[in-house]
Amino acid sequence: MIELHHLENSRSQRILWLLEELGIDFEIVSYSRDPETQLAPASLRQLHPLGKAPLIRDLGRDERVVAESGAIIDYLVEHHDTQARLAPLPGSEAHERYRFWLHHAEGSAMPPLVMRLVFSRLGQPPVPTLARPLGRLFARGVEQQYLGPEIRRLGQFWAEELASRGPWFAGEAFTAADIQMSFPLLALESRGGLVDFPRLAEFLDACREREAYRRTVDRIGEFGLG
Repeated sequence: MIELHHLENSRSQRILWLLEELGIDFEIVSYSRDPETQLAPASLRQLHPLGKAPLIRDLGRDERVVAESGAIIDYLVEHHDTQARLAPLPGSEAHERYRFWLHHAEGSAMPPLVMRLVFSRLGQPPVPTLARPLGRLFARGVEQQYLGPEIRRLGQFWAEELASRGPWFAGEAFTAADIQMSFPLLALESRGGLVDFPRLAEFLDACREREAYRRTVDRIGEFGLG
């Protein structure tokens, strides 16, 4: 039995989807963000010092706690993918691609998208009223000079890779790397960033057609990004 500690509008959405794909027994412990700070509640620190989601606790393996999305995916695939459906055969070219995308999602893809979200809030509360115009001006500069070009470059890379090697990121078969990569693509979609990348929109449409994805949405609603 896996216990998933799920924070609304967070990366833990992917772990719930993975659990549905695996078809194993699990239960969800849900947490809400602070309405003002949007941070996770301090109670998560009782399970892990960082106090961040997602976290899992494997009740069948000494109640061990695993943190960080990539590490959780690796753990669940290694110990609970009994039919070896969600990762290519080790040593294969597909497995090399799988491993790249599994780490690319958080290593290169998410940082500029998170930065964009943070900078977009510089002109909003709780930033002091008098500082908001300066915050918006600063955010526009960062968007124009760095974030916009970098995110477009990433989107182009993703689209080209899917077009040439797809339909999934590791190749012909759906893997856990597609679950991992769904989050940056959803982040891009949430700000209208897929208009110029129809191949990425097709990828998300294919994800949404999966039964496990639909069951996940039935449980927690459509994926959100805070």
